[in-house]
Amino acid sequence: MATSELIEALQQLAHERKVDEFYLIERLEASLARSYQHILDLEWDARVTIDRQTGHIYVYELVPVGEPDPETGEYTEFEERDVTPADVSRIAAQNAKGVIASIVREAGRQSIYEEFSGRVGDLVTGTVLQGTSDFTIIKIREGVEAELPHYDVKRTATERNERPANEHYRHNQRLKVLIIEVRDPNSDAPRMRGEQARPSIVVSRTHPDLIRRLFEIEVPEIYDGMVDIKSIAREPGARSKVAVASREANLDPVGACVGPKGSRVRMVVEELRNERVDVIQWDENPAVYVANALSPAKVSHVLIDEANHYATVVVPDDQLSLAIGKEGQNARLAARLTGWHIDIKSASFAGSAAAPKNVLIDEEEDFDDDFGFCVYEGDDGNRCRNHARPGSRYCGIHADFED
Repeated sequence: MATSELIEALQQLAHERKVDEFYLIERLEASLARSYQHILDLEWDARVTIDRQTGHIYVYELVPVGEPDPETGEYTEFEERDVTPADVSRIAAQNAKGVIASIVREAGRQSIYEEFSGRVGDLVTGTVLQGTSDFTIIKIREGVEAELPHYDVKRTATERNERPANEHYRHNQRLKVLIIEVRDPNSDAPRMRGEQARPSIVVSRTHPDLIRRLFEIEVPEIYDGMVDIKSIAREPGARSKVAVASREANLDPVGACVGPKGSRVRMVVEELRNERVDVIQWDENPAVYVANALSPAKVSHVLIDEANHYATVVVPDDQLSLAIGKEGQNARLAARLTGWHIDIKSASFAGSAAAPKNVLIDEEEDFDDDFGFCVYEGDDGNRCRNHARPGSRYCGIHADFED
């Protein structure tokens, strides 16, 4: 390969891979210096320069001058001795292919990291290129690919699964994904298996913030900041709950997110492949917030234990299964959404039939035997949460305290 052809090849590679041409040449010079030091069996380190105009290659041996530093034992001054071999271009061409491929790959990863490291949490639209049993490769734009991992985490604990169980992708399918990580090629952290051959960008379809970004697209009030998403709880592919609050007194946040005839939330549901999305209103009163979070179930009473962050919810008998949900899903998501431990009781089981209906009780002192709970109070001041035995004010454990 002629020297001018080498420069042309480097320029073409730099253009195709969107890598700075001079950075590519500098990396090639450093790599060739190590190769020539070995090929020429030099006693001292080598330095290689490539003429940016002609492509001529020059090899110099860095011969130390003077005395070494008394503390470090290293030389600080060097004399460059020209040791350029006659067949320098042939040797460079033989080594350049692998070196350039490595440099371009590393430079490309660095370029992607610099461009996308500040975009973690952004929603992007990509096209499915190919898929394996462990991950799907998605093209974000020309020359930039992302990895959507869906490993079996029981088999490969160090990996992750970012694909909902109900989703399977086909070639050329367009997907909205959330950027959750951009791998730093210069990081000293332990590398993932086969990381060098995998895309630098990791995306997700299971992250709760995916729903946040989708609502920002569909609901102008959220994008403008008039409606705030306070919390999201999600079981990907099945169901999600989103708590919203309004910063405008006359604006209904739930209605803004649902849209006319449900048009806005329907677009989010379609993008999530028919994952059910419940939009509920956030409230600073934890009792009201917990009751809202259990929607669509209707709640009679909520008793709040601030000290233990515990909420006891009483629901009508016909609402118990709806409040708990299939396999406990509704209660589980409500607890995750609110951050409160939620204990759900039916009205008959709690002995609260005599209590006024549709009243939310959030004062701890109202937690008494009117609801059929044990009245025993421990040394730490906390009330027992067991139900009282019939005809008694105490549960079976604390029956000895009966007057």
